[in-house]
Amino acid sequence: MSRQRRRQRVSRAAPRRGLRLRSRIWLAGIGLIFVLGIAGVVAINPSPSEPPPGGHVPIQGTQHVTSGQPHPPYNTTPPTSGWHYATTARWGVHSNPIPDELQVHNLEHGGIMVQYSCADCPELVAQLEGVVKRYRSKVILAPYPDMPARIALTAWGSIAELEDFDEGAIVRFIETYRNKGPERVPD
Repeated sequence: MSRQRRRQRVSRAAPRRGLRLRSRIWLAGIGLIFVLGIAGVVAINPSPSEPPPGGHVPIQGTQHVTSGQPHPPYNTTPPTSGWHYATTARWGVHSNPIPDELQVHNLEHGGIMVQYSCADCPELVAQLEGVVKRYRSKVILAPYPDMPARIALTAWGSIAELEDFDEGAIVRFIETYRNKGPERVPD
């Protein structure tokens, strides 16, 4: 075959190769957009995870009381709603128990109480502190002597009791109920 014919053949094939290359690039781009679109939908609507531990309990109201004022008993230990003081406890880690009436006002503001009942359990307290310190507000860790479980998680109208440290369950509870109290207040 002559050189001229080869050049003609090559010059005719070049546009087809360019067309095929552009088609492949377009298809790859469309495929990438499709994959990113699906990834975006999954990120916005993640698959359902495990539900938070515990359950809901009847709300006992939102009445304020003064220190020492008698009121009916709470329907859970620790409390999840009901009679409470007009003030709140500071968010974070506490080394002393917090009065029930103070706790309830924090719950009303969308707070979470993480409480433990054990005489000498520094390892458990350190694990719970590790979780609670991730949140700059709306979560409190404190002891609660003589409660039925070793660990109790409370939110407005919800309670979970755990006998052992379960980081995943604790985080799910906090993430589900934090900022969900009937009074919306800034962090």
